[in-house]
Amino acid sequence: MNNGHDYVKLFNQNIRNFFKDAFRISLRDPDLAFFLLQTLRRQSKAAQARLAWEKQGVHVPPFMIASITNQCNLRCKGCYAHALHRSTEAEMSADKLRSVIAEADEIGVSIILIAGGEPLTRPEILDITGEFPGMIFPLFTNGLLIDDKTIKRLKKQRNVVPVISLEGGRAYTDGRRGPGVYEHTLNRMETLNEQGVFFGTSLTVTRQNFASVVDERFVGRLIDSGCKLFFFVDYVPTQEGTEDLVLTDEQRREESSLLASFRAGLPGLFVAFPGDEEMYGGCLAAGRGFVHISPGGRLEPCPFSPFSDASLRDLSLKEALQSDFLRKIRESGDHLGETNGGCALWAKREWVGSLFQSTAANVQA
Repeated sequence: MNNGHDYVKLFNQNIRNFFKDAFRISLRDPDLAFFLLQTLRRQSKAAQARLAWEKQGVHVPPFMIASITNQCNLRCKGCYAHALHRSTEAEMSADKLRSVIAEADEIGVSIILIAGGEPLTRPEILDITGEFPGMIFPLFTNGLLIDDKTIKRLKKQRNVVPVISLEGGRAYTDGRRGPGVYEHTLNRMETLNEQGVFFGTSLTVTRQNFASVVDERFVGRLIDSGCKLFFFVDYVPTQEGTEDLVLTDEQRREESSLLASFRAGLPGLFVAFPGDEEMYGGCLAAGRGFVHISPGGRLEPCPFSPFSDASLRDLSLKEALQSDFLRKIRESGDHLGETNGGCALWAKREWVGSLFQSTAANVQA
């Protein structure tokens, strides 16, 4: 497993490379290319800020996932958010979200992935992201609430990248998300492309849809429709009875090979989760590379590990990042390295739960 210094340097370098690749494929759009050039400069400053905090004993990850709501207008089969995030806590207010993002910007977080539920059930999120033009916000959405008014707002915010979820073709997408979703999604992608909005897609990769979503012709059609960013997210069986959706070992190996081929030969950006974590020596959760903020403001290792000993209702982000629980996970190298191509913390959820309980017991003692 890479030591801390090595993987941090590698992660920072790969973030820079990612935006360099984005700049390369955007050269036909001068305004977007200029924005990405500015972004590269900002990313360098953010990395310097993180390094300065590290010297003061505060580990700031470059990446955060903020699930801003439990609400959703769909009920997708096997949805991890519906299965795991059933807290009765009130969602963070718009003002609280704004203050958390402001502090994240100040201490050097580069990218905040906005998720849910369906984040556009809280349309005020676009008021907030507009106040932080130097940060990048991938916005994971099912696309159904992207109307013409939303598209006009997105055109003015280059730093917000809508990432629309698909499951493959019509049969897979409508089968998991509901009738008519596939057609509506393609329609929204077409409009985003016509309006010059940089957008992407998130593809949940399962044993059943594998051949469809990694087919170069399928990916090529999405690129032709204007899609520039692809997240390939391997299915995690958070609901009982869905284990048959998990990729086989052979499929994981093939996925890695195909994505390498896509990166070399197609004009798009390709991210694999959790597959890309292996280059960093294993799981990047708990602050090694990212942390997760729940809708209620709890700082958690990742979306698939909803344990927390630090609430942003009571603590600043900087204070919460010094959580003993997160630190113990980061220091558990053997557990984080044994991913077997899947989500390490989900596979070892009993260990994570016991670690959380022991941390809580020590605090109470």
